[in-house]
Amino acid sequence: MRRRSLLIAVPTGLVALAGCGDDKSDASKPADSASPSASASASAAPPPKIVDGPLPAITAGTKFDEKPTVAKGSGDPSKQLAVKTVIAGGGKPVAENDYIQANYLGQVWSSAKVFDNSYDRKTPLLIQLAQGTIIDGWRYALAGKKAGSRVEFSVPPTWGYGAQGNTQAGIKGTDTLVFVVDVKDTFNAKSSAKGKDVAQGDAKLPKVGTNTDGKAPSIDIPKTDAPSKLVADYVIEGDGEEVGADSTVLVQYKGVLWDTGKEFDSTYSRNTLTSFSLQQVVKGWAQGLTGKKVGSRVLIVIPPALGYGDSPPSGSGIKKDSVLVFSVDILAKM
Repeated sequence: MRRRSLLIAVPTGLVALAGCGDDKSDASKPADSASPSASASASAAPPPKIVDGPLPAITAGTKFDEKPTVAKGSGDPSKQLAVKTVIAGGGKPVAENDYIQANYLGQVWSSAKVFDNSYDRKTPLLIQLAQGTIIDGWRYALAGKKAGSRVEFSVPPTWGYGAQGNTQAGIKGTDTLVFVVDVKDTFNAKSSAKGKDVAQGDAKLPKVGTNTDGKAPSIDIPKTDAPSKLVADYVIEGDGEEVGADSTVLVQYKGVLWDTGKEFDSTYSRNTLTSFSLQQVVKGWAQGLTGKKVGSRVLIVIPPALGYGDSPPSGSGIKKDSVLVFSVDILAKM
C-alpha cells in the first residue's frame, strides 16, 4: 500500500459529485504514515510570534527539492514559531487559503527522529493552507513565502498537536517539531490552465472558452443531440504529468446541463478551488481526466450511465438521466 501523509485531512471533494461513483475511497481514514494532521491538532490558539531561531542545521541534501538531513535540535527550542527561509524562491507568494504543492520532511526536535517525509514517496504534498486542513504551524510559517523557496521552521505543541501529541507518529504532547518544506507551487481561486489552445472543430460538441484570467470560461452547447458516449477532449493542452486513475487532483471547474446550458456547479462561483481523488467521483470524471496532462483544460461530456443516471443529488437542480457538461482545469496532481 502506498503511504500517504497524515498532513492531508479530508480532501474538499466536488460539491455535486463527490462520493457518487461506484468506486469510492474513504479519504477520512487515517493515513498509514506518520506526520501532523489537522484533525489531531490543538484547538484554535492565538497567532504565534515569528522568530528567527533557534533552528537545527541542514547537514545534507541542501539543494531545493532534495531530501534534507537535519541535525538534532540543540538546547531548548523556541516557545514561538521559529522560521527561516533557507532558499528564497522567485515564484508567486503563498497566501492564507491557497493550495500549495510541496515536498517536506518532519522530525522531532529533541531526538531528530524523522516521523514523515514526502521525498521518499516521490509524491509532493498537495494541500490547502486553511484552518482545520493543516496544522497551524504550517499556515503561519509559509504565509508570504514564494514558490521555489525552501523554508525551515519549528512548531511547538501549541501550533502543532497540542498536549495530546500524536501516538501514531510517536510524537509526545511536549514535542516541538522541525520541518523543512520545499514549496514547488501555489494556487488560488484565480489560477487557470496554461498550455496551447487545441482546435475545437466538432460542431456537435460544446465549445469552451480559452481565457486563462481566472474567470469562468464560457460553455456553448450546440443545438444537437447529446453524444451517447463519454467525451473528454483537450481545450487547452498543458505539458505537465499525466493524471493517473488513482491521482488526487486540484482543479477549477464549471458544470452545466446539456439540455438547458444552465450552470449547476462551479468552483468559480464559490471562489475556491477543489481537490479530490479520482476514486471519489462519478465514473465520467474519473475516466475523463485519467491520462490528461496537468496544466490542461478539458471538456468532459458525461452521459447518464457515467454520471448520476436516475439518482441525481437532491437539491442539485439536475434531473434524472441528465447529460452533464464540464470545463475542467487540471492545476496540479498528487
